[in-house]
Amino acid sequence: MKMCSQKWQKNNASVRIFVIFLGFFIISVNQIAAQQQQLQQSGNPGSKPLLAQVLYSSFSNFTSLFDPAVTNELKFCIDDVLNRITWILKILVVNLLRFDALEGRQDAEWNAAFNFTENTDFLTACINQTKGDVLKRLCTAAEVKFFSQLLTQGGGRGNLKPNKNCNLSSWAPGCEPGWACSVGDNLVRLKDAKEMPPRILDCQPCCEGFFCPRGLTCMIPCPLGAYCPISDLDDDSGACEPYRYQPPPGQANHSCGGADVWADVMSTTELFCSAGFYCPTTALKIPCNKGHYCRTGSTSQTSCYKLAICESQSDNQNITAYGIMFFGGITLILVIIYNCSDQVLSSRERKYAKSRERAAKSARENVQAREKWKSAKEIARKHATGLQSQLSRTFSRKKYVSQQDPHKAPSHARSRSEAALPPLPLGMSHAKAKKQTNLTKMVQELEEDPDSHDGFNIEIGDKNMKKPKAEKLQTKSQIFKYAYGQIEKEKAMQEQNKNLTFSGVISMASDIEIRTRPPIEVCFKDLTLTLKGKNKHLLRCVSGKLSPGRVSAVMGPSGAGKTTFLSALTGKAAGCTMNGVILINGKNEPMQSYKKIIGFVPQDDIVHGNLTVEENLWFSARCRLAADLPKPEKVLVVERVIESLGLQPVRDSIVGTVEKRGISGGQRKRVNVGLEMVMEPSLLILDEPTSGLDSSSSQLLLRATRREALEGVNVCMVVHQPSYTLFRMFDDLILLAKGGLTVYHGPVKTVEEYFAGIGITVPDRVNPPDHFIDILEGIYKLPSTGLSYKDLPLRWMLHNGYPIPPDMLESSGSRASSVGDNSADLTSPATVSSEQSADLWADVKSNVEQKKDRIRFNFLAWTDLSNRKTPGVLLQYKYFLGRVGKQRLREARIQAVDFLILLLAGLCLGTLAEVSDETFGFMGYLYTVIAVPLLTKIAALRSFSLDKLHYWRESASGMSGLAYFMAKDTVDHINTIIKPAVYLSMFYFFNNPRSSILDNYLVLLCVVYCVTGIAYALAIYFEPGQAQLWSVLLPVVLTLIASKDSSSFTGKVGDYIYSKWALEAFVIANAKRYSGVWLITRCGVLRKRGYALDHWYPCLLKLILLGAISRCVAFFLLITFQKK
Repeated sequence: MKMCSQKWQKNNASVRIFVIFLGFFIISVNQIAAQQQQLQQSGNPGSKPLLAQVLYSSFSNFTSLFDPAVTNELKFCIDDVLNRITWILKILVVNLLRFDALEGRQDAEWNAAFNFTENTDFLTACINQTKGDVLKRLCTAAEVKFFSQLLTQGGGRGNLKPNKNCNLSSWAPGCEPGWACSVGDNLVRLKDAKEMPPRILDCQPCCEGFFCPRGLTCMIPCPLGAYCPISDLDDDSGACEPYRYQPPPGQANHSCGGADVWADVMSTTELFCSAGFYCPTTALKIPCNKGHYCRTGSTSQTSCYKLAICESQSDNQNITAYGIMFFGGITLILVIIYNCSDQVLSSRERKYAKSRERAAKSARENVQAREKWKSAKEIARKHATGLQSQLSRTFSRKKYVSQQDPHKAPSHARSRSEAALPPLPLGMSHAKAKKQTNLTKMVQELEEDPDSHDGFNIEIGDKNMKKPKAEKLQTKSQIFKYAYGQIEKEKAMQEQNKNLTFSGVISMASDIEIRTRPPIEVCFKDLTLTLKGKNKHLLRCVSGKLSPGRVSAVMGPSGAGKTTFLSALTGKAAGCTMNGVILINGKNEPMQSYKKIIGFVPQDDIVHGNLTVEENLWFSARCRLAADLPKPEKVLVVERVIESLGLQPVRDSIVGTVEKRGISGGQRKRVNVGLEMVMEPSLLILDEPTSGLDSSSSQLLLRATRREALEGVNVCMVVHQPSYTLFRMFDDLILLAKGGLTVYHGPVKTVEEYFAGIGITVPDRVNPPDHFIDILEGIYKLPSTGLSYKDLPLRWMLHNGYPIPPDMLESSGSRASSVGDNSADLTSPATVSSEQSADLWADVKSNVEQKKDRIRFNFLAWTDLSNRKTPGVLLQYKYFLGRVGKQRLREARIQAVDFLILLLAGLCLGTLAEVSDETFGFMGYLYTVIAVPLLTKIAALRSFSLDKLHYWRESASGMSGLAYFMAKDTVDHINTIIKPAVYLSMFYFFNNPRSSILDNYLVLLCVVYCVTGIAYALAIYFEPGQAQLWSVLLPVVLTLIASKDSSSFTGKVGDYIYSKWALEAFVIANAKRYSGVWLITRCGVLRKRGYALDHWYPCLLKLILLGAISRCVAFFLLITFQKK
């Protein structure tokens, strides 16, 4: 009893609301009953139609009886309260009067609860049992209000408060549970909700299909889905089964009555139609047949699916077979994807490789043939003089022969063309020689126009192949032929001009079409960088010039500021105060204005490991070359870079990652350089490109950069102690000392001469750059000339007449005076502590300044002065989309593992989390809202966590961040669509909730879309480890908060998190399938959780909006918070 009372109290709010609604329902029915009684007593045969008109006219004013507060309270669990209650009253009256004509809007949900028109046998039985006064036994407003108070106080089956009819002095038989009495002939004020009518006459057991609460003498109809028969006395327990109440002792004539209460399923399980049975009326229960299943509270049996297992009296269909089929099918697909994902792209790559090889072979053969014909032309020119004399003699001989015998020619006479040919080899007849008539024609054309090349077109592939225009080339074969033809021609010209100089390249321009690049000359004077917050100099008084067509090397010991110098030149020195002047082509303009024609090769090899060498280079070329440049020309640029960097053997190989082995480290370094070379820069800056390379790879890389310099490119690179051969390949040298001070800046050829002038000579068999760096490191002690390695920057300034800062002069003097002074610098502990605090605060300020500068750089709008129009956002979006699609195909195995984990999660949760009718499957959906977002977030982290460095490099070169982000998100939408279906293919068929699979899919689709956007923001803002931790904690914590009752503080907080919206949408979709006898249970569960039926679409909309907002936040973080 105590447990039952607690259950009532738990759902008292929803029960009170529904009983208030039922009270108004009974008031209207009693009004109808009074009108019915008056018309029936008149004895008029036409009273029944007239009664119907009166009843329908009374419904028109029925809604005025409702308090707006009541209707507002009912809206959360019952849609369109007023119209639907009116509809219920119409149905009930028609049932009572057996009137078939019915008007009004039918509603499936309320039809399922109160439409008794299909079977009115229980009403007929009740009319016969009560001898026609069934309407006089229905509860009035006051009685319903009293009953509602009992329910809210937990007294539905427990302790009762005395009332007018049932008290200590008056206890009619109708006061017992399951019994009801009539009002007789007394006049009852039906609308009076304050006073109960005296109802103690003709007490009888409650009719089948109705329930009569204990302590009241009236009855209320049971809804459809309930089974309310007359109870039977159990001799063993003495209780009236199945309702478990006991008849009054000592009253032999008092039998067990009908049902005594209707409430939620936990409190009145016996009132619900049992599982495995269906109840077409509230007084009839039929077992389910084989091949059908009947859930609790069913009014009809439902046919099972073909492959489902449904024995007789099944409470649910076993659709595990469908789940196993889906599991097997999806697993098979995943296995195929896992094993054959590489074949999708590799077959296409092989096709392209064959076309490319044929084009390369054709180009080589064409060049070889052209060279042979050039040699033949030279031979023909050498024999030109002899040919002319032979022709003259031939014509003279013909003339002489014609004078002797005009009809007979000498046998040894030959034509002019034949005479032009060299003597026939031994063994060759003249018949065979006649086959060379085409050569004769060529000689004749050569004689007429010696500089013409038209006569030397050789049939290789296409007949009379001429140089096509790049704009007219369409097929890949034609494009490759054009590109390789140009490359082979360049090779041939390079062989003829081995000693290439800049002027030599210009002389080749008549034969090789080389596009001129806008020159960039960088001049810097007194360049000084000071770290903000610390006042520490990173560079100081650096002056010089970087000229087009020259390769400059920046060298120095560790801590000399070599990378900082490059960052200062490119305007990327964040967190520093820059003094001095940087001029671009003699103008004071920001370097960012030329970023489209500036290539910066970072120290780390930031290359996409899941793309091939060619795909990396081709993508960079398409996004960074001019948009109006024809595709054949872009292919030519890429092929030229691949050829110059020696990447031809590995062009179709995957670059590789840490997990998957790819090309070698040296080849990867060359690809890193090639990404900048393919965009044809005017200024190419490289940060330690030769680090980690062997001598041959370094030479190959440096030759490629020298070729760029020969085309007018300004090349500057940081190198660490190169070999002597590499050292001599540089044009200029910038040698920096620690502290960012210049020691030497000038031609490489004069560096040894300069140091020899100040008393520093390079020993024999010692590499000069190694010797200079050892000196600057302090490893090699200078001869006793009074010169310290710290004075070398000062000597360079004096040598060039640069102004010297006073503090440098003072420090130089102090070093001279402190020679031999070994006195220790003693400081107190307090001083040391204060210095440490000051350093800590300086570090904090410096970090803040660096972040502020990076954010400012990202949002500053620079004027574009590069005169290069690169592809727009939409075109770059297309290129990014293709690249990301290839990456996803190559990561298909990882995707397959993700899907397999989702399958297993759906299988486990669908099996373990059984659907509970009391909570509408709340626990199963709770596990779903934890598991699916967790697994989805972890998978979505890979989209940006591993590619942030690539994006920062690409965005710094001018690529569109919006195109990059949108392409990533677009490809991830495939997972957003597929993953909910994969999970539900297991969860739904093993859990088998009442809601449709479409409703569950739509909710889960919105959830995955939402959490994917959140994962983007986490992946971009946090490091990979931290992002994974947040992705695991957030779904668990937020879902636990969302599962709390709405009345608590945490429950109110949960109204603003996605887990609450997802749970509400899942539960609402399931709760809508519970109607009829489930209405009180539904209202109780929804009220307890703070849910409402009309919140389903708003919940989905909130999830979608949060997903869109989180994506906007992620994009903002992407373009704002960039690391160095």
